[in-house]
Amino acid sequence: MTVIETIMDQINKLSLSEKILIVEEIWDSIANGVEYPELTSEQAEKLDKRIESYRCGRFEARPWEDIKKDCWR
Repeated sequence: MTVIETIMDQINKLSLSEKILIVEEIWDSIANGVEYPELTSEQAEKLDKRIESYRCGRFEARPWEDIKKDCWR
């Protein structure tokens, strides 16, 4: 029996609430261990420009419905 099979055998014996708690713990451990890649200088520059445009009020806003139409044709 593999380690995963052994663990699953034990998990299957738990109540639903206990299973949910385990899933939450596993998810938290994954979320806490996430490492995000470094931005390239080009990506950082693009984000800086977008933030500056937003702060100065120079940004183009489009209604969500228009964006959905463009993306899901």
